[in-house]
Amino acid sequence: MTRKPIVAGNWKMNKTHTEALSLVQTLSYELGEKDYERADVVVCPPFTALRTVQLVLEEDHIPIDLGAQNLHWEDEGAFTGEISGAFLASLHCRYVIVGHSERRTYFGETDETVNKRVQAAYRHDLIPIVCVGETADERDTGRTEEVVGQQVRDGLRGLTKDQFARLVVAYEPVWAIGSGRTPTPEEANETIGAIRRVLAEVGGDGAAQGIRIQYGGSVSAGNIATFMAQPEIDGALVGGASLDPRSFAMIVRF
Repeated sequence: MTRKPIVAGNWKMNKTHTEALSLVQTLSYELGEKDYERADVVVCPPFTALRTVQLVLEEDHIPIDLGAQNLHWEDEGAFTGEISGAFLASLHCRYVIVGHSERRTYFGETDETVNKRVQAAYRHDLIPIVCVGETADERDTGRTEEVVGQQVRDGLRGLTKDQFARLVVAYEPVWAIGSGRTPTPEEANETIGAIRRVLAEVGGDGAAQGIRIQYGGSVSAGNIATFMAQPEIDGALVGGASLDPRSFAMIVRF
């Protein structure tokens, strides 16, 4: 089955709304029609820049999709500092990152809360990019497939067939995030293949073969081609390199 690659830039806690405007405009100059035909391109700015980026994408007719970096599982209420799926939908976000390793590591995200956020995303017609990945200790003790498999099973519990089919998964080994270290492309491909087998177990082989699985973790213009040459890898969730529009454009072109 042919799966169109998806390359998403996670800006994390970087860029003011004015800096975001400049970044996305420069990125649009760097990319051309053929680039968008070959891959879906997504940018995920901080919440404070979403409206600015939405306007420039829509007013300039730029075929880049807008994504958010997180959402709360409730639609409204007394949750100071949180953002709901309804807010994101009103800004025409199409994607939302759920369960990023930094959310799990620093903010207590669990497979249970990931599942609640995934359900909330679908209530508002957002496509979740669900992140899974192992720590260095889990990898060193040979538990990678066990850990990511459980994250997939628990994080995607209760989805309908239609929801399951729209899903995007990102494999991002915790030990590789921002470290400059990466698994070999073959190692990443092997783990993503294992994730796809769990997806088949959860939602059926046909649906699993259609789900796009990204690799994330110190992705750069220099290593993207080797990862994208692997048959199971369908794109990238890009961190630091997405803050440089020219570098990110090179990654989109891989």
